[in-house]
Amino acid sequence: MCANVLGALKSLFKKPFDGGKRTMDHGSQQPQTQQMPGPFPGYSRPQGPYPGQHPALLRLDEVQREIATLGPQVCSYSGLQSDREYKRLERELTRLLLEVDQVETEGRPELQQARKCAAGEVEGLLRYLEGNATHPSRLAIEELTQEAQCLLNEGVVGPFRQGQAQDAFEISEELVEAVQDVAMRLAQVKTGGSVPLRKARYKALTRICAVQEILEGRVRTHTLALPLSDDTHEAVQRINQVMSQLSGARCQEVALLMGLSGRDSCAHLARILTELLVELDALDVSSDAAVRNYRKQVVEEINGLLKHLDLEGEGEETRRYDLAQNDSIREIEAIRGRVSELREEVLRYGASGQGTELQALLTHLDQVDTGRNPCIREARRRAVLEVQALITFLDLWEALGRRNPEADEPLSHASVWRVLASLCDLQAQVLGFDGKRADKSYMVLEELLTKQLLALDAVDPQGDQGTKIARKQAVKYAQNILNYLDMKTDEWEY
Repeated sequence: MCANVLGALKSLFKKPFDGGKRTMDHGSQQPQTQQMPGPFPGYSRPQGPYPGQHPALLRLDEVQREIATLGPQVCSYSGLQSDREYKRLERELTRLLLEVDQVETEGRPELQQARKCAAGEVEGLLRYLEGNATHPSRLAIEELTQEAQCLLNEGVVGPFRQGQAQDAFEISEELVEAVQDVAMRLAQVKTGGSVPLRKARYKALTRICAVQEILEGRVRTHTLALPLSDDTHEAVQRINQVMSQLSGARCQEVALLMGLSGRDSCAHLARILTELLVELDALDVSSDAAVRNYRKQVVEEINGLLKHLDLEGEGEETRRYDLAQNDSIREIEAIRGRVSELREEVLRYGASGQGTELQALLTHLDQVDTGRNPCIREARRRAVLEVQALITFLDLWEALGRRNPEADEPLSHASVWRVLASLCDLQAQVLGFDGKRADKSYMVLEELLTKQLLALDAVDPQGDQGTKIARKQAVKYAQNILNYLDMKTDEWEY
C-alpha cells in the first residue's frame, strides 16, 4: 500500500515523492555527523546550541509524516466540498500549512528550502482536494444524482410515506425509463482517468442501477397472479403478510440507496429481511406445490433486495470502479484489438474474407456479460458499432464491385450509386481516422460527408420506386458514417 501512496503523490506533484527523504546540499566542507531518521538530513555543525538535528528540521520531519498519512486520504476522496470528510481534510491540511509557516528558519537557506518543500506539498494536496471536489464532472455527477433523487422521491418514497402505496407499490414504466435515462447519462460523464471522479461516478451508478433493478422487478411482479387467497393454505396468510412488509422494505431500500433516508441504515434493513427469510423457511408448505412456488417467489424477492444492501462501502473499499480491470471490459478490449487488426487488413489489402470473422465477433460481443453496468454496456455498444462500420464498408465495397448497370437504368438511380461510390471512399478515410474534432482532417471529412447528403437530397427519383429506396438507404448510410466519425472523436472513457 505504501508504494501505491507514494506513486499517487508522485503523480500529483509531478516530482519525486520519496516519503519525504529529501537530501539537502550543505556543502562539501561540512563535517560528517550522525543523522537522525526522517525526511530531511540533520542540519548540524561542530559547535552550537543544537546537538544533532536542527529543531526546525525535526518539526518539518513530523509534518512530512502527517503528509504521508493524509496524502492517500486526499488522493482517494471522491465527495463534495459540503461533505464532512472534505471539511476534515481541509482543516487538517490548513493546520499543517500554518504550522509549516511558523517554523523558524533563522534566515538559513537550507531551512528555508526544507520549509518551502513541505509547504509546497501541503498546498498541492489542498489544490488536488479542491480540484476534484469542484471539478465540472464531479458537479455533473451530483446534478444527475439529485435528478434521480427527485424522480424517486416523487414516484416512490414520497407516496409511500404518505400511505398511498404501502400495498401496491405501483411503479410506472415511465419512471423506470426516466431512471434508466439518468443512468445512461451518468455513464457518459468523463472522468479523465481521475480516481476520485471515477469512484464518485461508480458509486452513483451502482446505486441508481440497483434502484432501477428493484423498480423493474416490481413492474414484472404485477403480471403474476399474486398474492394467493388466505383460504388456499394455512401458511398463505403469513406469506401474504410478508409480501405486504416487502412493499415497505422496497421503498425503504430505495430511500436508503438514494440518500433519501436519514434515520435508517442498510444494516438494519438487512436484519429485518433476513428475519423474514428465516420465518418463511420455517413454514411447512410441503403439501401444496402452488404455495411452495409462491413462497419461493417471495424468497427470491427478498434475496433480490438483500443483494443491493452491501453498497454502503461500494466504490470506497473496493476497486470495482476501475473498469480497466473488469473482466468484461478486458474481453471487449480484446475484441476491439482484433477489429483494429482486421480494419488495417481491409484498408491495406482490400476485402479477403474478413466478413465471416467480423460476424463471429459480433456474436461474441453479444455474449459479453455487462452486469447491468451502464459503462460496460456503453463500451460494448461502441465495440459493436466499430464492427458494424467495417461490415457495412465491406458490403458496400463488394456491391460496387459487382455492380453492372443496365442500359435503361434511370439517371436518378445512377446518381445515387455515384454518391454511394463517393461514400465508400470517404468511409475508408473515416475508418482510418485517428484524430480529434479540432483537427483539420476531421472538419474536411465532416464537410465532404455533408456534401454527399446534400447531393442525395438533390436527386429527383421522378416517381421511380427503386430510386426512392436506394436514396433512402444511401442517406441512412451517410448519416451512419457521420455518427461513427463523431463516436470516434468524443473522447469517451470508462
